[in-house]
Amino acid sequence: MLASRSVVRQLASKQLRGSALRASSTWASVQQGPPDAILGITEAFKADSHPEKINLGVGAYRDDKGKPYVLPSVREAEKKVVDSALDKEYAGITGVPSFSKAALLLAYGPNSAPLKDDRIAITQSISGTGALRIGGAFLERFYPQAKAIYIPTPSWANHGAVFKDSGLKVEKYRYYDAKTIGLDFEGMIEDIKNLPKNSIVLLHACAHNPTGVDPTQEQWKAISDAVKEGGHYPFFDMAYQGFASGDTDRDAFAVRYFIEQGHQPCLAQSFAKNMVRSFLCATSTAANPQ
Repeated sequence: MLASRSVVRQLASKQLRGSALRASSTWASVQQGPPDAILGITEAFKADSHPEKINLGVGAYRDDKGKPYVLPSVREAEKKVVDSALDKEYAGITGVPSFSKAALLLAYGPNSAPLKDDRIAITQSISGTGALRIGGAFLERFYPQAKAIYIPTPSWANHGAVFKDSGLKVEKYRYYDAKTIGLDFEGMIEDIKNLPKNSIVLLHACAHNPTGVDPTQEQWKAISDAVKEGGHYPFFDMAYQGFASGDTDRDAFAVRYFIEQGHQPCLAQSFAKNMVRSFLCATSTAANPQ
């Protein structure tokens, strides 16, 4: 009993000292952030003892044993990088030019007029989240119209936080219809048409996160018309090119069609699911801010 009381007193003393230290800390006023919903699902998955459990909380391929499956193409690319014995020289401030050139070709296609005319400003970033943040900060600083961005309902959980931290006001437009488990196309078009003129509109290029519901090519054409009619500025997030349909060209349809129609969008493209690198680019006839 005495030993138990001693332990209790020691624990209580440590708690008091910890509380005192926190109260006097420079960071005492910093609140703990909310738990990540996806990571919470992962933890619940690990704790579940069911022999046939499947984790659908993270967008990654798994084998029959639930282990990460690395694509053969990624393994081959990895081998080529190792075998090339790179000199580890610093990249330029906007990234590795050869990588950016290849990424542009993948996104825009070989017949893209802006690409041929060298009218695209591009920079590498730290994955897709970094690209979104750079894009948001760029628009907050240089976009001459209202500093608000409209995202679909629902959208990737981090979109709101990233754009808010970039200094943009985050608003929403209709996208998913829970009753039909499909696209609320009429509601989406109506909302885009009713946005204030020259609004920034975030669009998922393919494999919409989290619903997986994408517009058809004909619907994308109507969306392009609605965006152009309002003088809106499209900001594409393309995190799954090639994974939605299995065809990288088909998955890039929306981006390429918008450009063909005269839009000059921002594009945040992530290769986190296939090549583990990403970039952000903006199409413009004059992208040289001081």
